[in-house]
Amino acid sequence: MAYTTIDNPELYFQCKLYTGTGSSNALTFDGDEDMQPDFVWIKSRSRTDKHTAWDVLRGVGRCLFPSENNADEDQGTGVTAFGSDGFTVGAMNDVNYSTATFASWNWKANGSGSSNTDGSINTTKTSANTTSGFSICQFTGSGSAATIGHGLGAVPEVIISKDYGGSNAWYVYHVANGNTHGLRLSTHDAKEDDATLWNDTTPTSTVYSVGSNSGTNDSDTMISYVFAPKQGFSKFGSYTGNGNILGSFIYTGFRSAFIITKRTDSTGKWHIYDNKRLGYNRGASNGNNPLKGDVNEGEDTARFLDITSTGFRHTTTDVVANGSGNTYVYMAFAEAPFVNSKGVPCNAR
Repeated sequence: MAYTTIDNPELYFQCKLYTGTGSSNALTFDGDEDMQPDFVWIKSRSRTDKHTAWDVLRGVGRCLFPSENNADEDQGTGVTAFGSDGFTVGAMNDVNYSTATFASWNWKANGSGSSNTDGSINTTKTSANTTSGFSICQFTGSGSAATIGHGLGAVPEVIISKDYGGSNAWYVYHVANGNTHGLRLSTHDAKEDDATLWNDTTPTSTVYSVGSNSGTNDSDTMISYVFAPKQGFSKFGSYTGNGNILGSFIYTGFRSAFIITKRTDSTGKWHIYDNKRLGYNRGASNGNNPLKGDVNEGEDTARFLDITSTGFRHTTTDVVANGSGNTYVYMAFAEAPFVNSKGVPCNAR
């Protein structure tokens, strides 16, 4: 039995916690493996600064704000370099306020990339990592139904799209919502039924589809972060809350390094957890603290989630995470597979 295709997730995803210095700060990942990140998402834990997103295709100094709809900005004191094992930040408050604490989540794609011609719109660049199932696509939209080549050779289950040349909303495709619905990354909104988002068409192993919605296909510069599941490394699914202090167990097949959840049947904030901010099983009402992806708040002190060697479980009755009968989606990425390709199990927390 093949338990995983990736024995060492640190080669493709790492979380980094750090304290701001207010001046140039070269940060190195704590893991055993070097990893040059191609997509970096940063949030202050101790301050109400904005979420920021940086990627190799738009280039250093170009900042997007996942919690807001703004166009990308030239922020030369933000992320100033993608290093061979980390990244460098300048004096920008949102990424390096002196003495503030920060969390960063970092994915590896495939460097600067090249044009992909599989879709009806040729991408300017697509940086695709077929091993980890992650690609970044940069293109100019057409404003009418089209397809975009993602380069993964596998069917994506999550797509995060932004018109980075304008102020349209971020949109998220999630397999559990199907091709008829989308979520807005920068709001608490429930999923919305809109055929203009994904053209009511499921992605294929070569392309994903877009309609005329300005959030997924504006006649402007677009960026999309595309994820296909990989056994033992990433999993994207849904669960139904039970309203109990020990929520339903969600099996992933690995110990998670990163989890994000969102209620879909009604309003609810995006909740982000990782393996460095506690990162382990503490028991009922004493799990891991969330950061909220669609607001500029500091880290919450309400401990909502346990991370185990094979999945996760919510430890709250709060409707934003575990309301009885409510529906939620999640994304999860591994710290370690439950059993590696040689049959060796990972350690429980």
